[in-house]
Amino acid sequence: MRIALSQLTTGPDPGRNLRLVEEWTRRAADAGARVVVFPEASMACFGTPPAPLAEPLDGPWADGVRRIARAAGTVVVAGMFTPAPGGRVANTLLATGPGVEASYDKIHLYDAFGYRESDTVAAGSVPTVIDVDGVRLGLATCYDVRFPELFRAHADAGADATLLAASWGAGPGKREQWELLVRARALDATVWLAAVDQADPGSGPSPVPTGIGHSLVVGPDGTVRHALGAGPELLVADLDIDEVAAVRRRTSVLANRRPEVWR
Repeated sequence: MRIALSQLTTGPDPGRNLRLVEEWTRRAADAGARVVVFPEASMACFGTPPAPLAEPLDGPWADGVRRIARAAGTVVVAGMFTPAPGGRVANTLLATGPGVEASYDKIHLYDAFGYRESDTVAAGSVPTVIDVDGVRLGLATCYDVRFPELFRAHADAGADATLLAASWGAGPGKREQWELLVRARALDATVWLAAVDQADPGSGPSPVPTGIGHSLVVGPDGTVRHALGAGPELLVADLDIDEVAAVRRRTSVLANRRPEVWR
């Protein structure tokens, strides 16, 4: 399966960001990608109050993404904000395109490194997988990468790959943590891990998570197959789905689990 990771920088204007989604989707489709993945907060970057911008999944921003996906003939996965009770929002991944219509609300909220996502965002509770051309793909968002249970849940649901969209906060050691965690989650679940971050905006330290770039594709054996630098760039990669079964035969971490010990 050919996928594309769109490592771009979004701003506070959803309309402008939608035009970026359209431009980068067209580029990905021209390269033959069946799925194109955009970062977390593609609708509007962090640092923008999300509640006034949040729209339902049948609202104009999501419908714009659907129109883009239909025109390109490819599945688009993009981060947006949807309304939630109590004046908060859900940090949502929309997945839409030929034969696909699904969404995932971020389960693990980024209450870490001095930032409190839960002040404005309500946590999701349901893992999500989608099927594209007979291949099952899990969906995850940013801070989720620190929690191996979600990625194992994708594998248990039949996923061969997880698509991870992020707006990774900068700081000492954060790039090393990003790369280590993405590789570890691929190994935990023996899945392909395609992780796309917002590009580094290049404006110095920020009190909110923006992005550091360094998107990467990791094989089910934990090895890095493709990686980007810090700036805006499109990564197109072919995932050998047969490799997942081969790795699981050699590295039987899923089969050898003993969950009853930890209950």
